[in-house]
Amino acid sequence: QVTLVESGGGVVQPGESLRLSCSVIGRSIYAISWFRQTPGKEREFVAFISRNGGTTDYADSVKGRFSISRENAKKMVFLDISSLKPEDTAVYSCGVTSDTSDHRVPFEHTYWGPGTQVTVSS
Repeated sequence: QVTLVESGGGVVQPGESLRLSCSVIGRSIYAISWFRQTPGKEREFVAFISRNGGTTDYADSVKGRFSISRENAKKMVFLDISSLKPEDTAVYSCGVTSDTSDHRVPFEHTYWGPGTQVTVSS
């Protein structure tokens, strides 16, 4: 059993930055993806990080503005977001996957956190 808890969301103005955190409570170290979702739409892949942090992947729409990292000793995964845009408004969730799965697909994730709301508005 794995429990994930996201934090760090909030209401920010365009151009500002945020750090989202994903606390992973479980026996092992897991590969983690971040997804985001808006009402009425499918979950959208945002970023991935492998178990040892050596491999990362980003959606084209966020490359250059989003950065994923991890501290395995604390079992935390972070998503640093800069130059926020109104279209980044969504619920951001982290999910457990594996280093060899298709991490861009929600179906390849076994556990999810409840998410944290990010709202970008002037």
